[in-house]
Amino acid sequence: MDFQFFMPAQVLGGYAAVACHAEIFTRLGKTCMLVTSGTAAHKSGALQDVTDALTAGGVSHVHFSEVKPNPTAESCHRAGQLARDYGVEYIVGIGGGSALDAAKAIAVFAANKTLTAEGIYDGGYMFEPLPTVLIGTTAGTGSEVTGVSVLTRENGRKQSVNGRDFYAKIALADPKYTYSVPYAVTVSTALDAFSHATEGWFSNRFDDMARLFGEKAIPVLWKHLKAFYDGEQTLSSDARDELYYASLYAGMVLNGCGTGFPHGMGYVLTEDFALPHGRACTAFLPALVARGMEHQDARARDYFSMIGTNFPEFERIILTLTDLSGIVMTEEQIAAYCERWQNLKNFKNSPGGYDVVQAGELLRKLFLK
Repeated sequence: MDFQFFMPAQVLGGYAAVACHAEIFTRLGKTCMLVTSGTAAHKSGALQDVTDALTAGGVSHVHFSEVKPNPTAESCHRAGQLARDYGVEYIVGIGGGSALDAAKAIAVFAANKTLTAEGIYDGGYMFEPLPTVLIGTTAGTGSEVTGVSVLTRENGRKQSVNGRDFYAKIALADPKYTYSVPYAVTVSTALDAFSHATEGWFSNRFDDMARLFGEKAIPVLWKHLKAFYDGEQTLSSDARDELYYASLYAGMVLNGCGTGFPHGMGYVLTEDFALPHGRACTAFLPALVARGMEHQDARARDYFSMIGTNFPEFERIILTLTDLSGIVMTEEQIAAYCERWQNLKNFKNSPGGYDVVQAGELLRKLFLK
């Protein structure tokens, strides 16, 4: 059996996870920073549950609520300074991928006074990040269990930082916090989780551990994506629970395998065309699976057996849910994107390898009018 596995975050899951494990907040220190974005943390009930636990435990906190979608390294750097000013001992991130990714970066900046906003990409910090507690409110990124933080650089481009320092110390995983997520966001985050699991399945780093988590995530996510395609509009609590746990399993696949070219290419669709991250990734997912069929025949057969369909139906459902209508690119844009993607590690981690020539051909096929 061939696999490697590293996941230092302690995951405490189930209904009322915050209340049931409230002692962790006192154990980690007497002062913390809460990191949230938008209204999701409040609407889900997670913010209230956490503040109740902090109050009961005598833990004071400062609240940084300025995280925007696709958080910037600069805003996280600013929050890190605020955390130092208040002398916080740990960070609590509550929300979707943006809030959780920001919390991981803020923990690094808070512990490293001389680190610049852009310096986080160089790995040049000297001190371990503050401990983080992550509480997810969406069923998508799996950021609660991954050692990845995706930030927007000063040039406007999204780029990930990753490694052991970016894992949470504790993840409190309560699926009920996803119940208030709007339908459109639920579809997009499910697509994101499905892309994580699928890109991992066809990764050149695929192993037995990734297979284990992929077999738990992929069929469940596909079942619900097909239901969305068929017109399902109302989700039961059981469906929400299934989507949430499947997103964590997909995050575990990401841990071991990384992502392929759909994630690397998808960033530009978010940056320049405002396409939500999940849909931006699945825009290129059929192309990745087609390469998997060409280069990894046995694995592709297992994949389609798991989801009980064939490639034409798979492509139709994914691209319909992704909805690329209105996105048009010029030859100049495509050339600039391809120049940006020279030596992109996600390309090397794709079936049969991948290069900018193939990327340009795919962009022309999808978006050149």
